[in-house]
Amino acid sequence: MWSLETFGRVRLSKHFYMRDFLYSEIGNFHEISNLPRNPDLVVEHGRMLCTQLLDPLEETFGRIAIRSGYRSPELNQYGNDNKLNCARNDNPIECHIWDWGQGKDAIAGTSLAIPWFTDRYEQGRDWRDLAWWVHDHLPYSAMWFFPKLCAFNLDWRPHPRAMIGSYIAPKGLLLKAGAAPSEPLAKRQERYRDFPQFRGIAYP
Repeated sequence: MWSLETFGRVRLSKHFYMRDFLYSEIGNFHEISNLPRNPDLVVEHGRMLCTQLLDPLEETFGRIAIRSGYRSPELNQYGNDNKLNCARNDNPIECHIWDWGQGKDAIAGTSLAIPWFTDRYEQGRDWRDLAWWVHDHLPYSAMWFFPKLCAFNLDWRPHPRAMIGSYIAPKGLLLKAGAAPSEPLAKRQERYRDFPQFRGIAYP
């Protein structure tokens, strides 16, 4: 039997706890609960998101900023109904409802910003440099990039789809699920040759 206090203290990975993903401006302002229907499934999927995708990002670029993590179906639906930048609950790309699917339909995602890259993006850096870096280093399933801060949705699935989309120019799909990259590996590597060493930060 979970208590809210116990649930928030669950450690999902080396760098992340469940509490890191529960805050919601929409939920707080509109007084909507952000509690899962299936806490065990949320923890299971959240651990995969964190260990497979978020820990490597943190150990490469330093602290990452979680903008939106887990959303309960009720909270997410309210956000969609009121045009608050939440996809429909039944939208295949909705990644914030971590206990919505199981098995091959499992998903867990978050919206995040990487301050190291945001600083460079705001000076004119191409968002595709980061997109291709993630593609070449992490077992992600989908990414969607946004103009503010070059934040992006990043999701994990047990069978990654490897899809990249963006609301930053050039808008649309950079990589369709299952398709080959439009740029060869050597060109992609040239884009991010000045990036920090992959998982090069040694924490005590």
